[in-house]
Amino acid sequence: MTAKRKIILHMSISLDGFFEGPERQIDWHLIDNELHHYVNEQLRPMGAFLSGRVTHELMVGFWPTADEDPSNPAPVAEFARIWRDMPKIVFSRTLEKAEWTEWNTTVKHDVVVAEIEALKAEPGGDLVLGGADLAATFRRHDLIDEYRLFVHPVLLGEGHLLFPAGPAAHEPTYKLRLIETRTFGNGVVLLRHERVRTPA
Repeated sequence: MTAKRKIILHMSISLDGFFEGPERQIDWHLIDNELHHYVNEQLRPMGAFLSGRVTHELMVGFWPTADEDPSNPAPVAEFARIWRDMPKIVFSRTLEKAEWTEWNTTVKHDVVVAEIEALKAEPGGDLVLGGADLAATFRRHDLIDEYRLFVHPVLLGEGHLLFPAGPAAHEPTYKLRLIETRTFGNGVVLLRHERVRTPA
């Protein structure tokens, strides 16, 4: 049986667990050429980017033309091309259609488990999940196969947590296995965990 594609949560967080500041600040991200090159190499073979509307609109605000600015470092220009070429699925209940079809984007209004499982069964690279709200929905449905968290050496003190506390009924416990750690020169540490599933 052919292995299904994985859904991989790929996000940066502070040491105290925030993915953004209280005003959506991400200027604390320590993205140098070494880390950006690594991220590009990891994302290039993926099959699609999955994101919510807010995350996607933030990406649209910069990446479509980032490689046209000669002041941007080479890894930034390289990622702009990766992002444009990659199929993108945006989950939003307010968007009626994708206004960015030239960037290979489609819109889905809900996270339907059967549809996600069918998407995972299609051929191609793994699927990259971005955005905390969408990740929470995928996590509640136990659809995330791997967590790739880039922990930045900063304490924000306040902001929006990637894993906020919630009622036990809505936040089930999942067992994970550490499969890789990597430390970058700027102090960022990659933690990769895979979901441990009991065979049916």
